[in-house]
Amino acid sequence: MTIGPLLKPHVRRVEAALEARLDHSSIEPRLQQAMRYALLNGGKRIRPCLVYLVNRLLGGVAEEADLPACAIEAVHSYSLVHDDLPAMDDDDLRRGKPTCHIAFDEATAVLAGDALQAIAFEWLAGGQSALAPATRLRAVATLARAAGDRGMVAGQAFDLANVGNPLDLEQLQQMHRHKTGALLTAAIELGALSAGITEGESYTALKRYGDAIGLAFQVQDDILDIEGDTETLGKPQGSDLAQNKPTFPALLGLEGAREKLRELHAEALHALEPFGNDAAALRALADYIVARDH
Repeated sequence: MTIGPLLKPHVRRVEAALEARLDHSSIEPRLQQAMRYALLNGGKRIRPCLVYLVNRLLGGVAEEADLPACAIEAVHSYSLVHDDLPAMDDDDLRRGKPTCHIAFDEATAVLAGDALQAIAFEWLAGGQSALAPATRLRAVATLARAAGDRGMVAGQAFDLANVGNPLDLEQLQQMHRHKTGALLTAAIELGALSAGITEGESYTALKRYGDAIGLAFQVQDDILDIEGDTETLGKPQGSDLAQNKPTFPALLGLEGAREKLRELHAEALHALEPFGNDAAALRALADYIVARDH
């Protein structure tokens, strides 16, 4: 199973939903232009695709996954806008195009990121969903936890605080389980919640899968920072190395990082064994995450 045909309908679906939900008036058109630039500027859409794939695996209805899929992509896009700022990673390219603060300006980029984060929770909590209020509340809490100081933001803060500092393997893994893995695991939780599943063996197994692919995603990112090229990556190659950031190849060596990637891939596939052939799409996604070139 190749990844393109697998993800394409879900990518089309979430992009149409995002386009429709951002189509509203504003007293400051430039702000909404920057929001649209950040949110609709390409991207692999792995997180919303995970929401849809888990929803389908657990017998859900795709329409109930739309708002969670849009919400998690808005939070992810906000995080990229802020990560690229001069005060953070100071990157000029994202997805092969000028970063938001380059295309607009720093203040507008900060505000666009703020607005994308806020609108994500507006969508998730809004009344358009047929999900029970208690399920919607749990979805809001799930995304907030994954995005905040127990998830993505904590990982970014730890990363910035440890530039140039030696980390052991456990510290590095914890950093990336927060910085990258938290949102990927949240996508799986949101997919399950959109299908009305809040606990049980399937829920636990899928969370284990999410933990494994979340860390694998970052290991492959670290490898690509060394082996990739700027044109393919769509962002500056070697930026982590130039900033002396803690990475898996820096700690384990390039071959050690590849071995870690193989271990995480195996963990992800093992977690899916209880689902049999029904999880073929999620297996293909795990294969893609560890083999992608950008």
